[in-house]
Amino acid sequence: MKFILNIDKNAEEITQTTVKTKSDFTDELENLVMKYNGTDSITGYTDNDVKKLRFSDIEYITVINSKTYAFDTKQRQYRLKQRLYEAEELLPSSFIRINKSSFANTIHIEKYTAAFSGGIDVVFKSGSKEYVSRRCFSQIKKELKSK
Repeated sequence: MKFILNIDKNAEEITQTTVKTKSDFTDELENLVMKYNGTDSITGYTDNDVKKLRFSDIEYITVINSKTYAFDTKQRQYRLKQRLYEAEELLPSSFIRINKSSFANTIHIEKYTAAFSGGIDVVFKSGSKEYVSRRCFSQIKKELKSK
């Protein structure tokens, strides 16, 4: 297999791949390319600052009191102007839905643990935890088994 990446700021973006057969990898590659919208960040707000948040630095995005927030790897909280469904359209494929009001970045997930209440929590590398709904966890299990 050969891989060629040409970076030219003046050229039109074209993604072309030639493969012998279709596979899970080609499906994932197609989804990645089609989902990419040309941005790798989202704007986050604190009381005093406005900051460009790279998606790779965000652990999870959640809704608290009807407002959308992003939490970074240092557990800092940033308010997003977008509603959750609007932010979802911008997110790369490394983000998965973990419950009705949250998305997690799989890059920063350390493990899944059983919660005292009988549910499942996702534990991030920073130590923070978020609840995983049963419906979302069954979908996550299916995706993990297929990999």
